[in-house]
Amino acid sequence: MKKIRSLCQSSRASSPLPGVLVFFLTSYVHNSESAKFTVIGPRDPVIATLGQEVVLPCHLSPSTSAADVEVRWYRSQLLPYVHLYHDGMDQYEEQMPEYSRRTQLLAAGLMEGNIPLKIINVALSDEGQYHCFVQDDTFYEEAILELRVTALGSSPLISIEGHQDGGILVVCRSAGWYPEPEVLWKDLSGRHLQTRSETTSRGDDGLFETQTTLVMKKHSSQNLSCCIRNTVLNEEKEAAIYVADSFFLKVTPWMAALSVILVVLVGLIGVTAYLFKMKGTLTKEVGKRDTEIGKRDREIEKRDNEIRWRRSVAPIEEATVTLDPDSAHPHLVLSEGGRSVRWEHTRQELPDSPERFSTWACVLGHGGFTSGRHCWKVEVGDGQVWAVGVARESVGRKGGISLSPEGGIWAVQQLGDQFYALTSPETLLPLSQAPCRVRVCLDCDRGQVTFIDAGAEAPIFTFPPGSLPGERIRPWLWLGWESRLQLCP
Repeated sequence: MKKIRSLCQSSRASSPLPGVLVFFLTSYVHNSESAKFTVIGPRDPVIATLGQEVVLPCHLSPSTSAADVEVRWYRSQLLPYVHLYHDGMDQYEEQMPEYSRRTQLLAAGLMEGNIPLKIINVALSDEGQYHCFVQDDTFYEEAILELRVTALGSSPLISIEGHQDGGILVVCRSAGWYPEPEVLWKDLSGRHLQTRSETTSRGDDGLFETQTTLVMKKHSSQNLSCCIRNTVLNEEKEAAIYVADSFFLKVTPWMAALSVILVVLVGLIGVTAYLFKMKGTLTKEVGKRDTEIGKRDREIEKRDNEIRWRRSVAPIEEATVTLDPDSAHPHLVLSEGGRSVRWEHTRQELPDSPERFSTWACVLGHGGFTSGRHCWKVEVGDGQVWAVGVARESVGRKGGISLSPEGGIWAVQQLGDQFYALTSPETLLPLSQAPCRVRVCLDCDRGQVTFIDAGAEAPIFTFPPGSLPGERIRPWLWLGWESRLQLCP
């Protein structure tokens, strides 16, 4: 299937966007054409060893020369990239810093359509998805593959820590594993033995350290081995130990007497603990009542704060907003009267005036505001890709646009099942349900904009006071693939 056209070398999008947004950047979608080639990568994850080098396979089918096309390897977004081959040479200007001097496009097979990427000195942060993106003129395809990083740790170290529970406490330690390893105790016959405890932690280097203990009893198997396995590579390291009979304690009369004394002491401690527990129960009940009273007080305070908040954001004027067709992107079709807009596959033939958005599928509202408090509602329905908010009069309309206050846009956005405030960087909004209508509240005097779920009357997000400039502010909408938005009366 067609992918989103890659960004030009000279264009810089200053707002980091999630990878999923790339598939909805409608401003670069072209009319469908016959497929020239398919980009193919491995279905199974590519396995790499920490600190070594790895080659990520990728090739064109049918075999087509890749010498004159653009080959872009990237992670979640097109810019910055992992590696870029363009105009017959490697490009490093906007490469991700963590891949500097660590990547190489293997050019030996370019004429046959082979475009594998070699990464040297593999790090844990390299693990994850990679996109192999190829563009020839206006045609583009990509393949997605996964890289898994592994590390074999140190050989197990077995030590005897002393006597416990009538046996000998044996401890097995190892470090330097990734991912988290599987640890097993085994006897000579290979039978798995029950461990007493097992702890696993990650060091500052991100690698796993493991410690597992076992209590060895006399007359049980005294030949043991500790086996630690990397489940991805299916490789393991093992160490063995033998404990002689002389290490086990012998029971003597004085030890039996000591055991009886210990039992009596344990009984006395138990009675004392019970009395303290009764006292603690009464104290707990009193504390519980105090907690419930405090909880009610906090709920009352929260309700009062919400009432004050609603009063503070309540606009004085319900604004009647219509959309400006002179600013609408050619993929956007406005209704008569400018009260609704929808995204269409077919790009309209419209004059490319300075007021019109030419790269992003955006549209502005008529007029705008310079003072006072105003609000309007936008019905988003069940759309999956949209953004609603305000923009300054001088917002950029051509080329790369930063969807953030730095770019002159204050808005909230839905991408699939996730919601964001378009701050810099973006703020993930943990909404309990998707809004059907969004109320935009603009306070020009305070330089503040607030978004409310108009159905549930619940706050969504507020940009802080003073964040808006002093120039004219206009309603702003962005529509993704096949979306539709409508201004409510």
